Amino acid sequence: YKTPASIPKKLKVEIVSPNCRRYSARIIRNVKVGPSPDWMKNHLESIGQRSINNIVDATNILMYDRGQPTHAFDLKLITNYQLLITNSKKDQELKLVGREGIVAKLNESDLVICTPSASGTSPDAAGENTKTLALGGVKGGADSGVRDDTTDILIEVANFEPVSVRKTARRLGIFSDSAKRYENDLSPELCPAAMFDLSALLIELFPDAQFEDVIDIYPNPQEKRTLSFSSSYINKKLGSNISDSEISEILKRYNYDLVHVGHGQWEIKIPPLRLDLVGAEDMVEEIGRIYGYDKVVPQMPKLDFVPKENKNYKKIKEVKDTLLADSYKEVMTYSFADRGDIEVLKSASDKKFMRTNLSDGLKKSYEMNKLNAPLLGLRDIKIFEIVTVFYKSTEE
Repeated sequence: YKTPASIPKKLKVEIVSPNCRRYSARIIRNVKVGPSPDWMKNHLESIGQRSINNIVDATNILMYDRGQPTHAFDLKLITNYQLLITNSKKDQELKLVGREGIVAKLNESDLVICTPSASGTSPDAAGENTKTLALGGVKGGADSGVRDDTTDILIEVANFEPVSVRKTARRLGIFSDSAKRYENDLSPELCPAAMFDLSALLIELFPDAQFEDVIDIYPNPQEKRTLSFSSSYINKKLGSNISDSEISEILKRYNYDLVHVGHGQWEIKIPPLRLDLVGAEDMVEEIGRIYGYDKVVPQMPKLDFVPKENKNYKKIKEVKDTLLADSYKEVMTYSFADRGDIEVLKSASDKKFMRTNLSDGLKKSYEMNKLNAPLLGLRDIKIFEIVTVFYKSTEE
């Protein structure tokens, strides 16, 4: 990649909401909005996307390639080169890009990207003296994106809290590619590489552009994590017999950094982007996938215990088998009745109680079956039921 020669940054960014976990941005001057080159159009069309213009296409390509959403603002809409990432005011309205004039009504849980409403003022956490540019992680504002006459832009590569993004997107009915990726949880550590790739792509499109230094605000860096597991645990869960040397080779192919190795015990550094690796069970899948599930020979487990016989169930089964062999049919009637010892709430008038006998239900079933006997070709109505009845202090 080509690396742009940076110039000192003028941009100032403040994060006052915990829902923004990292915010990287840079100003790029002397760009020209226009059609994308053929290779870029073909690239997007090959994945079912349409070309919009060269800058928007560049941000889309980066998102589909890296999995990191990005956004481009028209720099002249950013007052005093200042941005504030905060929560919206209640009932604030924002017209969204690509929503055919639809205005979103926001609330205090929605994250927004703001700038001073006028030169000489400063945005504050309460949302006063600001104009909103975008709905963080979900959608850009209709009046903040690049236009045909745009010459200077600000590119954003940020990380937003997944639950917040999902709640906002679902409430407003916005199912954008950006929101979908954020709600699945992205590592904040992805931002620098995405910023580098996007900058490289833009300098290829605009060789004469001027790139300011990147501003990168990362209030709470992602915690470094390790994961421990043993060879015996892996083999027990997989039903395999993978040797320590094979596990070592598999870990090298994943390019994991090893913290400790010895006597079938392993401890690795979890790569920042692998948020899915939490416990030893996750390494079972990692190792099994590379080792090959086809190599695991299926075997039935050995059961060395005799199950305890349920005497009540055995009696019921014997009775059922006997009656069924004698042409009886089993029926299942309602547990609720019009009289009984235990009353229930919120029930039909003739089903306010739990039944205390089976005869009432069987009589009704007999009468119904008797009416349908000619249709069913039955000469005799032989039915039985084995279920529970309910008394004040017990059930049988």
